[in-house]
Amino acid sequence: MTETPIRRERKPIKTWSLLGDVKKVPSTYEVVTSKFHYHFRREPAPFELDPETPINKWYLQYREGSPVQVDDWEQFRDPARLTYRDYVSLQSQHETYLDHLIDQAEREDVIASLSPEWVETLGRFLIPMRFPLHTLQMTSLYVGQMAPSSFITNCANFQAADEMRRIQRLAYWTKSLSLTHGEDLATTAFARDAWEGDPAWQPLRQACEEMLATYDWAEAWVALDMAVKPAIDALLDWQFADAARAQGDEFLALMFQEFRNDAQRSADWTIALAKYALAKDEGLAGVLGDWADRWQPQAVEATEPLSAMLSGSVPTEGTQSPAERVEWIRAESGLG
Repeated sequence: MTETPIRRERKPIKTWSLLGDVKKVPSTYEVVTSKFHYHFRREPAPFELDPETPINKWYLQYREGSPVQVDDWEQFRDPARLTYRDYVSLQSQHETYLDHLIDQAEREDVIASLSPEWVETLGRFLIPMRFPLHTLQMTSLYVGQMAPSSFITNCANFQAADEMRRIQRLAYWTKSLSLTHGEDLATTAFARDAWEGDPAWQPLRQACEEMLATYDWAEAWVALDMAVKPAIDALLDWQFADAARAQGDEFLALMFQEFRNDAQRSADWTIALAKYALAKDEGLAGVLGDWADRWQPQAVEATEPLSAMLSGSVPTEGTQSPAERVEWIRAESGLG
């Protein structure tokens, strides 16, 4: 007589057990984002290499060695809760809107109707803007690379993608402008001459290049998202949009108004991260505040000569100057 084997029920393994003793099913956002940075605070070194290798020493100095530390970065959440799929879907809608704007502007040949004075302003102000926008992109990617949690990394990397949206649209319109108002407008030399030689650009160029050489991940984040980026966002997406409308250039006004959505999402996660860090350790207000004191005045002053190029435009309701936007982010972040 054969014996029937005893069957024991097995409890299914929870796919989110990596998150610890959670009391609820995590969201998709949490599942695909949590604890991807396995190398943070890993002993004896972040990566499975000799601790003395340059990459390990770099992370140990500028991430684990940063004065901005909390016991657990994994509980920070992006207010928008964006995954890669969500981000692509969101921006696809915005890109479709911009495509329609461009199609309409080209059908109406708005470039041909621009005044010579406005074309000159575009050449001096807008076309060289590719360079500071690239520094925003590069610094966003650095912050994302060095951040102690993938919840922070995702925010920074999506922000870098936002910068590429502006750069790509700016590049396309620069070429379109050159087809009507002079081929030299689309040359690298034309933009570089202004970026490297025009006195009005040199304060911002200095601020951007110093930001690129800021290696502590948290200071780089403060310099970027509490100073240089909000100042440039206000200058470009608010002040320049108003100036374009005052010049009858409704296309550029609408295009840069659209980029305000990206600027606001950046401000939202920056404020949320600052509040999270301060809630974990009130003492961090000192170091974060000191960095803000160092970077914010420089960023605001660097945009002033460029704002002067746009003088004569009438600000619309809700417009923020670089100084106002920087101060608003600082106040909302709880840094006084």
